[in-house]
Amino acid sequence: MSKNSQSQSLKDTLRSAFAVGTILIALIVSVLIFIYVMGNPVNFEGGNPKGTPLPGNYLATIYKGGFIVPLLMSLLLVLITFSIERAITISKAKGKGKINLFVKNIQSLLSANKINEAISACDKQQGSLANIMKSGLVKYTELRDDEKLEKEQKTLAMQKELEEATALELPMLSRNLVILSTIASISVLIGLIGTVLGMIRAFAALAQAGSPDALQLATGISEALINTAFGISGSTLAIVLYNFFSTKIDSLTFKMDEANFSLLQTFSSQIKR
Repeated sequence: MSKNSQSQSLKDTLRSAFAVGTILIALIVSVLIFIYVMGNPVNFEGGNPKGTPLPGNYLATIYKGGFIVPLLMSLLLVLITFSIERAITISKAKGKGKINLFVKNIQSLLSANKINEAISACDKQQGSLANIMKSGLVKYTELRDDEKLEKEQKTLAMQKELEEATALELPMLSRNLVILSTIASISVLIGLIGTVLGMIRAFAALAQAGSPDALQLATGISEALINTAFGISGSTLAIVLYNFFSTKIDSLTFKMDEANFSLLQTFSSQIKR
């Protein structure tokens, strides 16, 4: 196994460990907040967490949503964590300065046959697009004066180099987006499960009381709907963030394709044979 393969394998392992660790830590933190903050006796009448929340105490009201609440809280924490991680990663992938100006600069340098200056510009930009362009430019210098290969062979070799370089960068951009899309899908469902369970408890308690109690029923339904509100809020936020990051990635991918095509066309027009 090559050093690059070993390095990539190690990075993938660390990223997977980060994802699993983030989920576990989020769940632990949510449970602790649920028990010791929301379930604090001072939030309830008579200091009894099983009793009625104090008027206007939202922490106690959320606590009455039941054990589904910490699951929804953990999903929200995971969503926030990976959104920050994606924002940082995509920001690094863009590199320094504006991508449009960088692409135009590279195109002008290629038109002037200033390959070394173009490579230096890639080193300064330090983004994913710059990494792809640098890989292509290095291959450009190797193939341009190679007398052993035909023009078509050189073009194919150049195209393959750009495709391989792009394939190495793209997974980094879309990594962990599946977690955001999963949260968007399951957050509402988990909230509905909590609501259904809460409704079952409310009607069961009402049946045991022996006589209809509108206040008790309204309180039980209100507590059950907390899970739905939590789930819908988390799902909505996840959908917005997923679409936001997907748009950013699509835009960056388009710039990569545009730059690759420009480099390939310039190479094809300048090679000797």
